[in-house]
Parts: sequence; structure tokens; C-alpha cells
Amino acid sequence: MSVIGVQGEERHDFTPEESRQIRRRSLRLLGSLLRPERKRVAISIAVIVISTAFQVAGPALIAIGIDQGLPALMKQDWMPLALAGGAYLFTGVAGAALISWYTVLSARISQAILIDLRTRVFLHTQRLSLEFHESYTSGRIISRQTSDLDSIRELLDEGINNLIRGVLYMGFIAVALFWLDWVSGVVLMCSLVPLFFLTRWFQRRSQTLFRRSRVASARLIVKFVETMTGIRAVKAFRVEKRNEKEFGDLTEDYRDVNARVIQLFGVFDPSLVLIGNVTVGIVLLVGGFRVIEGQLAIGVLLAALLYTRRFFDPIEEMAMFYNSYQSAAAALEKISGVLEEEPGVLDPAKPVDLWSAKGRVRFEDVEFAYRADRMILPRFDLDIPAGQTIALVGSTGAGKSTLAKLISRFYDPTDGRVSLDGIDLRDLHPKDLRRAIVMVTQEAYLFSGSVADNIAIGRPGASMDEIIHAAQAVGADDFIRGLPNGYDTDVNKRGGRVSAGQRQLISFARAFLADPAVLILDEATSSLDIPSERLVQEALQTLLADRTAVIIAHRLSTVAIADRVLVMENGRIVEDGSPDELIDGTGRFAQLHAAWRDSLV
Repeated sequence: MSVIGVQGEERHDFTPEESRQIRRRSLRLLGSLLRPERKRVAISIAVIVISTAFQVAGPALIAIGIDQGLPALMKQDWMPLALAGGAYLFTGVAGAALISWYTVLSARISQAILIDLRTRVFLHTQRLSLEFHESYTSGRIISRQTSDLDSIRELLDEGINNLIRGVLYMGFIAVALFWLDWVSGVVLMCSLVPLFFLTRWFQRRSQTLFRRSRVASARLIVKFVETMTGIRAVKAFRVEKRNEKEFGDLTEDYRDVNARVIQLFGVFDPSLVLIGNVTVGIVLLVGGFRVIEGQLAIGVLLAALLYTRRFFDPIEEMAMFYNSYQSAAAALEKISGVLEEEPGVLDPAKPVDLWSAKGRVRFEDVEFAYRADRMILPRFDLDIPAGQTIALVGSTGAGKSTLAKLISRFYDPTDGRVSLDGIDLRDLHPKDLRRAIVMVTQEAYLFSGSVADNIAIGRPGASMDEIIHAAQAVGADDFIRGLPNGYDTDVNKRGGRVSAGQRQLISFARAFLADPAVLILDEATSSLDIPSERLVQEALQTLLADRTAVIIAHRLSTVAIADRVLVMENGRIVEDGSPDELIDGTGRFAQLHAAWRDSLV
């Protein structure tokens, strides 16, 4: 886990030490992103310094042309004026060319960093264990890839550019103005006092408002994502009106905070213009008297006025940088927190290959707890011989799905070991583990693409004949051929073009195509109607031969195909035997079976 992990990400009451650790973590991430681009960064810095110097040179060259070129021209000497004009033209053209080059360079740097960061987030979150994804909401994951990355993009594309160019521009103008006329430079420096207080006032208030705006935006995103993800529940329970009100309240909050941001600019912008105009007026007044007294040349006064006016141009964009920086810094902290997360299930340092798995699964002195205060499997032992089909039954929360997740190595046991053919799953090579053990869950997730593509996920590179054979084996071939384009039919996002039962059959075909040594069915028949379930049971009897199978089911009709039934309660096996033995007994399974049989009458 990271220093400030998933559970602590939304906190705001960090201790000073935690805040320092978060900053160091963010800086490490930023440094690793910039390191491959350091040559481009160095070139872009040199380009922007030279281009800014060329931009600032313009008014000084105008002053030289007026004060030296015009008097010389009156004496028939056109050379000083031509040189000043040529220099002005050169600096203008060269400055524009360099700015264009800098824009391209900075854009390439920005895009390279964003591509690197976006790829890192995707690959890392995909690599993280199931524990992370069960505690981290989908809305927050999407926020990392959308609004947070957009905040960083805005800073890289505009914020940093505006800051660097603005600081260099203002600095060069101040130097040029003092070089031309120190009195005008002093007037300009005096204007920095009200400018500082105005900018500081703007930053403090805008920081609060922009933070509220980001929070309001994130809430909108989360609400939208959760509503669209759970649209079936929304329709089923008719909560559209309630969602409309909640989303409307969130939208109103977002509108209100943005209205306050607009009001803030309504004060800041006119005040900035006022300070700039007053400063220009003072420079003109003081300089005018000095021109009359012969202490200042008219060209220098004109240049001083141009410099003073231009000095205020980048200030608004620079003031906005602080807010962009705050937003991007917060986003970088969140993203760096995700990237610092370590998988709860680590790949082995020295993996053991298992080229041909037989399928014997053993639990030896296994203990497992999701949290320290909640033990799910207390000292658990189980031996499943290769080729045996076992059925797990029991009440909700008995530990059946936890056992299945341990076999699939979605989690590692807190203590003890789970082994496949005598090899601890923690030592088994990941490729062999995923090839040997496959789980089909209650949620039959289908990805966008064709039916054939979804089945082929079980074994990439499988031929169409193999895909069709897998579908035929689980009784899915008939309905697939009845789709508009057969196996080439696009199932749409999340399998929206097929029914829940059909999605489950496709997921069965996917699993059978993978041909694992151990197949786990976790409530996998819950979405099937009776005819479909019978088809699957017939397929299971054939396809589960010579392979280890673990079936978790509330439907006791599915249990009938098992060689052995385990009844679990509170993380322990309370009954173990063949279906017929347990039915003839007086235990928990016999009671469940009798109740199920009575329900069919």
C-alpha cells in the first residue's frame, strides 16, 4: 500500500509529515515523467528566453529609431533609421518563429507526459489486485483518467506556458525600462504594491472557489457514472424522479460556485485594468514634464509608455496559474496515490512453471480475513482430488465465494497455503495459474465487440471452429446463430444486445474454450432459466469430466452433477459427502434439499 492509500485519499486532515510524504510522492512521479523529456525541456527553455527577449526589444528599437534615426534622416543619413527598422522587423519575425517553435515543443512535451501518465494509470490499475477494485469505486477510477488528467493537461498546455512566458516577459520589460529610464522604472515598481495585494486577494478567494468547483464537478461525474452503470436498478425501482432531484441539486451547486467565480473575475479584471491605466497615466505625466524640461527624449517616453502598458498584459493569465497549479497538484497527488498502490497479490520472485496441471487443490491450515477484526476462514483444511467435481452450498456469508477467490488467487490466505498439484499458488507462474484455473462468476461481463471475440477471450488466437465447438458444448450455438450476424454480431457495451441468460452461456463458452484444469462456477447458473440450465448441466457433465470443478450454487438442481458436496457455515465445512449420502441424512443439506423439493410441488 502507498503511504496514504486508497482509504485515506479523500481525507483533508493530513498531518504535516503526511503532507510532506504526499508532496515527495508527487514530485517523484513528476520527475519520472519529465526525465525522458529533459532534452526537449532544455531546448524549449532556451527558445522561450530568446523569443521573449526579441519581443521585448521592440519598444527600445522604436525609441532608437525616433531619437536617433529621425534626426539623422533630417541630415540625409537614412542608415540609423533603416537599421532600427530592420532590427525591429528581424526581432518581430524571429520572435514569432521562435514562439511557434516553442508552442510545438511544449505541446509535444505535454502530450508525451500525458500519454505516459495515462498509460501508467491504466496498466497499473489493471495490474492491481481485486482487493483494490472492490474498495475503489468506478467513479473515482474514471475521475483519475478524466478530470484529474484534464487538470494536469491544462497546467502543461497553458498554465506553465503562461507562467514562464509571463515571468520572462515582465522581467525583461522591467530590465529594459530601467535601462531606458530609471524614473519610469521606479513608477512601474511602485504599481507592484497594489498589484500584489489585488493578485493575492484573487488567489486566496479563487483557490477556495475553484476547489469547490472541482468537488462539485467530481460529484456530478460520480452521480452520472453510478446512475448509468446501475441503469437497470434505476428502471426497476423507478428512482428516476429521485435521481433527477439529486442530479439537479448537484447541477445547481456547480452553477452557483461557477457564478461566484465569474463575480470574482468581475472585480479582478476591472481592478487590474485600473492599476495598469493609472500607472501608464503617471508615467506619461512624469515623463511629459521631463520631456519639456529636456531631461527625457520623446522616443524614450514612447517606449516607456509601451513597456508600462505591456507589463500588465500577462498578469491575469499568471494569476490563473496558481489555480491551475492547485488543481493539477491535487490531481497529481491522487494519481500518484493510485500508482503507489501495491498489488495485494504479488507475482512470485522465482515463479515455478507448471506445464501440465492435473488439478489437485489443497487448503492447508488456511486462515483468511478481509480485515483483521473479521475472520472469514478460521483454520481451514480441504483436499480436492484432481478430476473431482465438488459443490459448495451454505447460507450467504458462509465463505463459499471467499474459498473460490482463494483458489483463483484473487486473494492470498492470511496464513497457511493453497496449492495446485503440490505447488503453492504464491509460487506458481502467473501464466500457468491463469491457464490452469478459470472462474465464471455470477456477473457475465461481455466486452464491446463480436460474440466470437468475447468467446475467444478464453484463449486468444483460437480458430473459429474452436470457438463454435465451445459454444456448441455449452448449448449456446443455437441462439448465437439466431442473432443478426451470428458469431459476428456486436454485443454492444456490457452485452446489451443479448439477455442475461445468453450472456452467461457466452461466458461458459469462454471458460470452456480456455480448457482449464480447475473450473470454478460462482453462482454462474443464477441467470439461466430452467431450459438453459438443463442445457448447461448436460454440457457440464461432459465437459467437467477429467477436470477439477468447484460449483457454488443456491440452486440445488445444479448440485446434482457434483461428485461431492461441501456444506459451509461460518467459514467451516460442517458436512462433506456425496449428494445422495447427504440427502439421505438428517443434516443441513438434507433440510435444504427437502425445502427445495417442496418448492417445486
